[in-house]
Amino acid sequence: MEVIQVLHMNKGNGDTSYAKNSSVQREIISIGKTVIEEALLQLSGNNDIKSMGIADLGCSSGPNTLSVISEIMDVVRAKCGHIGRPVPEFRLFLNDLYSNDFNYLFMSLPAFYKRLKEEKGVASHCFISGVPGSFYARLFPTNTLHFVYSFSSLHWLSQVPVGLESDAVENLNKGKVYISKSSPQSVLDAYSMQFQDDFSAFIKSRSEELVPGGRMVLSFLGRNAIDPAAAEACYQWELLAEALMSLVKEGLIEEEKLDSFNTPYYAPSAEEIKAEIEKEGTFKIDSLEVFDVDWDGGAITDIQTQQGKALIGERVAKTIRAVVESMLESHFQIGQDTMDVLFVKFADIVGTYLSKTRTKYINFVISLVKKG
Repeated sequence: MEVIQVLHMNKGNGDTSYAKNSSVQREIISIGKTVIEEALLQLSGNNDIKSMGIADLGCSSGPNTLSVISEIMDVVRAKCGHIGRPVPEFRLFLNDLYSNDFNYLFMSLPAFYKRLKEEKGVASHCFISGVPGSFYARLFPTNTLHFVYSFSSLHWLSQVPVGLESDAVENLNKGKVYISKSSPQSVLDAYSMQFQDDFSAFIKSRSEELVPGGRMVLSFLGRNAIDPAAAEACYQWELLAEALMSLVKEGLIEEEKLDSFNTPYYAPSAEEIKAEIEKEGTFKIDSLEVFDVDWDGGAITDIQTQQGKALIGERVAKTIRAVVESMLESHFQIGQDTMDVLFVKFADIVGTYLSKTRTKYINFVISLVKKG
């Protein structure tokens, strides 16, 4: 599976689209707002910037993307007004992989520009561009960015770890789609090594693109536990594997297909994150905060009733489907009907599980400043 070609959130604005099923990501953005605001206040207060380069790495599509842009502009404008400096131009770069639904995003821009002009009178000072490509490599010229942020993206790896690809000679992680309690140590090591390589490449690339004193806020899923197979880090994948195995038993997908599928995802510990930042050496960690987030974004509270179990199961299933369907479709070569069956089963499994154990995602929000 070529992640750079295959991975994208579900497109459009339909029932299974990312635009309609990204409430968890919206909650994560909400949690990180104060960190973004503090980083921008430090940046705007310490630098007289005429044209501010800002990049959203892993922007996806849907309403979350443009809402963050609007809030960033509000913070900078307010700070500049407070200290008596002119408001800079905003050069805003929206980055994601090539198959991202940039069309949906760009079709939202006329209404966004109109609202900016009506509410703030600043549409002419805001220049938004799309930058397709992997953020694990260089995307921008040297010293052209002042602020970089990335939400709910850096837990995705650049590729399935070496040795776990679908065409590997031996399937090392049979019946699973990610790290699990039954995975051999070689699987854990492969995932850890891939994260180290990828995150190091990310930090190195941004170190060249950000100006000295530039700021970066990164928010992505991880784990508190030392054990990468802890439930907080991987159990949603364990339940998805269970749903896929039920399709194997019904003859809807081949068992070999399941055995050869591994998700290009990794939930790191804070220690792993800090180790790569410190090893690269260009950035100082201003703060590293940890939050937990409900699998459904906290929308469903009554999960002990049958209706509550069904609602939370369906909500989580739609959220996961909006994120992983492109990969499942590419690897398993299944049609819409079978995909529907899979996520009905997944919703039932999730609802039953969460009615007994309210496992939550662990989310890191990290604020960095480039030295110099």
